[in-house]
Amino acid sequence: MAKMGPKAVPPATLRRWEREQARLRAAVVPEDTERWQREPGWAGLQRVGGVDLSYVKGDDGSACASLVVLSYPGLEVLYEDYRMVAVSAPYVAGFLAFREVPFLVESVQRLEQEKPELRPQVLLVDGNGLLHQRGFGVACHLGVLTDLPCVGVAKNLLHVDGLVKDELHKEQIRSLQKKGDTFPLTGTSGAVLGMALRSCNNSYKPLYISVGHRICLETAVRLVKSCCKYRIPEPIRTSAPHVQNSYLEMYPPCTSLLVTTTPHRIAKATIPDPNASTRPG
Repeated sequence: MAKMGPKAVPPATLRRWEREQARLRAAVVPEDTERWQREPGWAGLQRVGGVDLSYVKGDDGSACASLVVLSYPGLEVLYEDYRMVAVSAPYVAGFLAFREVPFLVESVQRLEQEKPELRPQVLLVDGNGLLHQRGFGVACHLGVLTDLPCVGVAKNLLHVDGLVKDELHKEQIRSLQKKGDTFPLTGTSGAVLGMALRSCNNSYKPLYISVGHRICLETAVRLVKSCCKYRIPEPIRTSAPHVQNSYLEMYPPCTSLLVTTTPHRIAKATIPDPNASTRPG
């Protein structure tokens, strides 16, 4: 992603975004709220979703918004939704949600309208949740707007509250000997902002898990671990090969095309201009 700095955004807009984050932050529920979360073996959990926004190489204004729903615990694909979008909001550190979340919200809403029976019971989000400059990352933002339990799953450590990838952090990573090993991400404030998780035996690089909404950190880590066949959990990983290797080769960037796949059909339909969508804040 080619990043544009804060100077590309008027100070008044940044202040408005900060106020919006603070307002929505008050609605975050950082604890388990669902019946399945309290059941032995999560017997009631049947559908886990994953969302991502993948950018066209060399063009940070063109991306594919994806939503995938998998069965649980089998991790079989139940639903896929890919849509090319034109991303106009600039990238500003700490405000990624204002650039990406509107498209992800639309994906969830489209699923709720077309296949409400496949609505995910929890979403894994490629990004951070409470592990954020103001405690309100993409996973929190999406969770509050969709009222779905959300988990932040980041591939890189966000440097906030004194968290840095220094020698101590590298030593902690080396202490993760096998799949499922973890260590807490404790900031200088004393708050535990997330957990580093070794998600598979074949990769020593950890994932950084944080609470998004309506789930506690322990449950979030356990869920991500149970969804990993490789380093990246299946609900997020499943969409990436389609986006990078197939979808973007089949369709030119920013075409108004929706491809929705269910176990029984593939449907194509034109969609409205993505820039016409309402952006929070």
